[in-house]
Amino acid sequence: MLTAIRAYQRLDSRGNPTVKVEVDTSQGTFSALVPSGASTGQHEAVELRDGDKSVYGGKGVSKAVHNVQDIIGPALVKEKFNPQSQQKEIDEYMRKLDGTPNKARLGANAILGVSMACARAGAAAAKIPLYEFLRKEAGVATESKYVLPVPFLNVLNGGVHSGNTMAFQEIMLAPVGATSFEEAVRMACEVYHRLKTVISDKYGPSATGIGDEGGFAPPITKPEEALDLLNTAVADCNYTGKMKYGIDPASSEFFREGDQYDLGFKDKTSNLLSRVQMLQLYTRLIEHYPVVLLEDPFAEDDWDAWTEFNKICPIELVGDDLLVTNVERVRMANDKKACNSMLLKVNQIGTVSEAMEAANLAFKQGWSVFVSHRSGETTDDFIADLTVALNTGHLKSGAPCRGERVVKYNRLMDIEAQLKVEHKSYIYAGDSFSSPSKRVD
Repeated sequence: MLTAIRAYQRLDSRGNPTVKVEVDTSQGTFSALVPSGASTGQHEAVELRDGDKSVYGGKGVSKAVHNVQDIIGPALVKEKFNPQSQQKEIDEYMRKLDGTPNKARLGANAILGVSMACARAGAAAAKIPLYEFLRKEAGVATESKYVLPVPFLNVLNGGVHSGNTMAFQEIMLAPVGATSFEEAVRMACEVYHRLKTVISDKYGPSATGIGDEGGFAPPITKPEEALDLLNTAVADCNYTGKMKYGIDPASSEFFREGDQYDLGFKDKTSNLLSRVQMLQLYTRLIEHYPVVLLEDPFAEDDWDAWTEFNKICPIELVGDDLLVTNVERVRMANDKKACNSMLLKVNQIGTVSEAMEAANLAFKQGWSVFVSHRSGETTDDFIADLTVALNTGHLKSGAPCRGERVVKYNRLMDIEAQLKVEHKSYIYAGDSFSSPSKRVD
């Protein structure tokens, strides 16, 4: 039973305030830290910020902290909820307490912090790991194998995540040829360090600075330049064929009136491409590089472009801003045949239960689910357990650099080691990372 709930203002990886929540039960105290995005979709649940420019430039979260301590916390304690058996009821109660369709009154950051901390309390009460607790909550068959995901590591940053002029936000490295998660991390780290040398040799040591997610941000503009650098680093490590790539243009950031996309938005040179030209660009990249996943190639409400591209796209086509981990948006995208995969970000929707509901709907539709961190991250490793719980087969958590990124990969290696010690049946997703539902028998 919940006996107390507290909240605090703490910092995320960009030095901006975020919400920390602690919940008390008879088993102890359980906490959660809430992440924050930079390239956020307009349909996401509302992250409550103070708006006082004299404090943290208006990005303080004291209002959200107040809402946890003075509204959400007392209400949940009064109801005597048991997190071991009532995760869904707790989340639903908070939604009703907020009373808005996008959690704008109390703040998705306030509600999510409580939801995540309650999940940890529930797992402790049940005396099982968090991934096991979430697995049960999601309704995953207990007899199915566990799936360790392929990590998609953002090793080259652009867009609003870096200071270079590349419009595309993320170029990701995926070690599909590994035989275990631990080996995947080793291979990715080797390529990452070799990539630093490749960049330094070509552009000088000063070009090896990193962006928000730990990826390098060299002075490049075109995605081909990024992919060529990655090709060289992969080949130098003798991993050609074992490494595939993912691309997240985050195109809502450079979508302009008239259904055009401005690839020169960062250096203000105006490089406008039409929907058709963007489609042709993606097709060329897929044909010439080992790209196996493409996320948000078109803007969040450019439905016609999504639907047209999905007809011919030969790889996993992931909706992020398009879907915002929202059941209604997922249904809409399925009706329009706009994509074949959902990016799962728990803070886009604001509760653990709703995130898992969206994932289950995506699986039911035959889609893939791709779990993701945010660019403004914390040292909370919750999404590592969530990825294993849902058998999604892949996740992204940034480069193998910076503590808030590495903590997720370390947690997944710990889970893999634990499963091995307990002689539980598991697989590393490998080339089959995007197979719908990944609920392997």
